[in-house]
Amino acid sequence: MDYFSSFEISATGLVAEKTRLEAVALNLANANATFAPGTQPYQPVRVLTRAIAGDGFARHLDGQRQALPAGVTTLGLAHSAHPPRLVYEPQHPDADSRGFVAHANIDPLAEMVTMMSAVRAYEANIKAIGAARAMAQKALDIGSSK
Repeated sequence: MDYFSSFEISATGLVAEKTRLEAVALNLANANATFAPGTQPYQPVRVLTRAIAGDGFARHLDGQRQALPAGVTTLGLAHSAHPPRLVYEPQHPDADSRGFVAHANIDPLAEMVTMMSAVRAYEANIKAIGAARAMAQKALDIGSSK
């Protein structure tokens, strides 16, 4: 059995979840940012991912020994098309002629949920790597006892 393929699959998951955490951090850092009239406000970002296509797990189990799916790939970042959140603050230096200040339209609660989900998925990938390593070590131990 090839243990390296399970390591590679989990590694692609780790990269994808790390990228999601970085996007959450970027969004939360800009959650309270304001923008001068006429400038483009910060648009929240989301990470786009896709499973790396393979021949499928069921065919592998049927004894055809086709390649397993090789994890996940990050396609990039997508900017949200939400309009800015306008707050009436006529004394603010970034207020427009009507007294409204444009803030980035970021929901901190949704960002925290995304962060917790990414952390849990990251931990699951770490555990999968640990389980594969333990299985490989057991196989070596069994083979060396003869």
